[in-house]
Amino acid sequence: MSKNYDYLFKIVMIGDSAVGKTSVLTRFANNNFSQSFIATIGIDFTMRTIELDGKKVKLQVWDTAGQERFRTITTAYYRGAMGIVLVYDVTDAESFDNIRTWISNIDQHASSDVEKLLLANKCDLVDERAVSVERGEKFAADNQMRFCECSAKTGQGVQEAFTQIARDIKAKLDRRNDESAGASGVAAGAGRGGGNSSKRRFLIGRLRRPGGGGCNGGGHKIKCSLL
Repeated sequence: MSKNYDYLFKIVMIGDSAVGKTSVLTRFANNNFSQSFIATIGIDFTMRTIELDGKKVKLQVWDTAGQERFRTITTAYYRGAMGIVLVYDVTDAESFDNIRTWISNIDQHASSDVEKLLLANKCDLVDERAVSVERGEKFAADNQMRFCECSAKTGQGVQEAFTQIARDIKAKLDRRNDESAGASGVAAGAGRGGGNSSKRRFLIGRLRRPGGGGCNGGGHKIKCSLL
């Protein structure tokens, strides 16, 4: 039986309890929202397939518990993750401050080149905001990761955030595959006398050039930026 996707990406969501990780994931996967709060016990995951550049990308998104007593269990799932979404609540400054601890956990348990995205949830609660957009942007810039704001309640920015981290993962994989193919071509050319090796080296240089663009494509009025 053939698979019905071109890529499979494992993404892990982390952050303090009650910041809305499950609500964000439910909005992304099922496009619905519930006001009731039920804390995640341990870990759960949801699958959704999206399309990027004409390719089907299956996202396996793991929703982790934020409570300290589950920390040992949830960190085990960092291994093999290709992307990590760090979520905080814009109305809860402590959840933002604790992102440093979550980054420390990533450094200890995840791959060193895992893609990261800082996601500020509940941006619809304007009057209750405790963490400014600028503060979130600066923190993301200082820690070399994307920054997006979203609202699980209204759906604003949720799709864009997951699409962006998936696009970043895909771009990284595609660059590696292209570089590997280019390096093989150079080696083969050198073995045959190197007649076209200079041209192949030029192509490798082009493939290593990082792609540009931020999260704001398509005119969306959503705060999601490359920093």
